[in-house]
Amino acid sequence: EIFRRVSPSVVIVEAVATFGVSRAQGSGVVVEGGIVTNRHVVDDEGAMLFVVNNDGEELPAQLVDVDPLQDIAIVRVEGSDFPTVTLGDSDAIRIGQTVIAIGNTLSEFRNTVTKGVVSGINRRVTAGDTLNTEVIEKAIQTDAAINPGNSGGPLINLLGEVVAINTAVSFEGESVAFAIPINEAKRAIEDVREFGRIVRPWLGVRYMLVSPQEGSATEERYEVGALIVSGTQPGEPGVFAGSPADKVGLKDDDVIIAVDGQALEENLALAERISAHRPGDVITLTVLRGQETFDVEVTLAEYGE
Repeated sequence: EIFRRVSPSVVIVEAVATFGVSRAQGSGVVVEGGIVTNRHVVDDEGAMLFVVNNDGEELPAQLVDVDPLQDIAIVRVEGSDFPTVTLGDSDAIRIGQTVIAIGNTLSEFRNTVTKGVVSGINRRVTAGDTLNTEVIEKAIQTDAAINPGNSGGPLINLLGEVVAINTAVSFEGESVAFAIPINEAKRAIEDVREFGRIVRPWLGVRYMLVSPQEGSATEERYEVGALIVSGTQPGEPGVFAGSPADKVGLKDDDVIIAVDGQALEENLALAERISAHRPGDVITLTVLRGQETFDVEVTLAEYGE
């Protein structure tokens, strides 16, 4: 019953070069307002996009937008009355819970269904290849068999609700796969409905999470902080020029320890605190500079402006 209910809403998403050769093929789920898939499936400049439904019909598709911070994209096809999935609550997921993955396995076996359990939550995973990598925050780990071609497909619970979007698999281990929580994708879906694009707030800093040294003078001031640092490559500043952080005078080696009075935590660090806001929101950062702690108000910008 779950498979019959969900599978009509799972489609093949294909990026095809102008000379007719498939460059990428993955899966997608139909939601109100479009089709959710992975950014890495469709973000191929110059490629034509197609969606293949469960009847084998090939429909030309348009890329609506890609999420600059998550491996999420929204595409759209002409038409209406497409069956849509039911979105669950990924915050309710528990380790050991049974989940089911559906997707276009190996870009050949449509609607392959595999079962597993949630092996871990809130994982921080670096995915991609040697030329293109990105960090997936708050990833859900599962041992349900996920293979190339499953990218963008749903991970569902036993109620038939989509709780995550399958994204990456570890080739170093066995039965180790990762998915983006659906609550992270809901924001992108809502943005497309309201604004016609995906909107993300931007502070404009590079940082790493740190804890104070034991016995230091700052030990009692915070437990987890965001230390502003330059990138590993030349020309990668800790504070981006012209960014909201730059405009209020934040500097390399500053440690952000709270947002709006809420202390940073390992699982609720700076990125998570910022993502809860909208561009134009004014937030208060508590900053440790040397031995001095001070508050500063920052007006967030839109990512990409």
